[in-house]
Amino acid sequence: MKIIQEEFGQINDQRVNAYTLVNDQGMELTCINYGCIITKIITPDKDGNYENIVLGYDSLAEYVKGSYFFGTVVGRVAGRIKGGAFDLDGKTYTLAKNENNNHLHGGNRGFDKVIWDASLHENDQEVSVQFSYLSPNGEEGYPGNVSIKVTYTLNNDNELTIHYSGISDAQTLLNMTNHSYFNLSGNIKSDILNHSLLIKSDKYLELNDELLPTGELLDVKGTPFDFTSERLIQTGVESYHPQNVLAGYGYDHPFLLSSNHDQEIILRDSESGRTLIIETDEPGVVIYSGNQMKSEGEIYGVPSHKYLGVCLETQGLPDAIHHPNFPSWVLEKDQEYTSVTKYKFSVATS
Repeated sequence: MKIIQEEFGQINDQRVNAYTLVNDQGMELTCINYGCIITKIITPDKDGNYENIVLGYDSLAEYVKGSYFFGTVVGRVAGRIKGGAFDLDGKTYTLAKNENNNHLHGGNRGFDKVIWDASLHENDQEVSVQFSYLSPNGEEGYPGNVSIKVTYTLNNDNELTIHYSGISDAQTLLNMTNHSYFNLSGNIKSDILNHSLLIKSDKYLELNDELLPTGELLDVKGTPFDFTSERLIQTGVESYHPQNVLAGYGYDHPFLLSSNHDQEIILRDSESGRTLIIETDEPGVVIYSGNQMKSEGEIYGVPSHKYLGVCLETQGLPDAIHHPNFPSWVLEKDQEYTSVTKYKFSVATS
């Protein structure tokens, strides 16, 4: 196992490095210390071809300019916060409004837009890179100085584990996730409409026309949101269910997980034979099928268009600060925030 470090670019004379984690099976993960972005994940298909299975860009400039959050860590809070404001301990905090009247994915300069410190760790069983960042009091409107760590660890079982941790010197909000877009076809040979998905979830959140939760938890049974048995992502894209239409013909919805660390999310591509199993300690996952991607520019040389990737964002439920019935992501002073999500990559050879 090894880690390869090289320069990826510079921002305001600050160097941005790329770190490629390689295991003994030939799997690779490349990430950069700008936004903790995962730029590539290289895994084999059923014929032994090693190809990239996430969306991204070739240059740092494209990531700086980009608006799709390819591969980033988002925070302080993933998802939308209604009205770009919240009340905490009797005080109102006003956040950056970067999506109409709402706050999205940490604001204009969230965790995805800063340069993190990095430290590397290697042994015979695994390799890892730990990113760290001090988010100052008032950044994008949030209270508290928050010390954040995000660690990517790759082992010889083709497992990627993402460990998030944080501690604040004042009561604040923290709800982080990774925003990778997966496409198991390899090197974006096709879109993700024929990928199948399984989610151990009986409930999903109803959204309003701003894609904010209404607060209602809806039953998945008998709807295109029932992934308790594997179904093609295409079924939701082609559906006229009001919630699919609202999201731009597809999915942009939070699901409440019914179990944890129990193979609760499974993505498959029968053509390539690749399978991704995700396990987490988070209460929910947001499924986004790339409905808002535009037909402009290129992604690793492939023309951009809808449905090129699917995001599987393990996290607390969006806008929970405005919904007391949702699990809270309020972080108390000196309380440690911690979250772990594991991604297991495998291939069906038959």
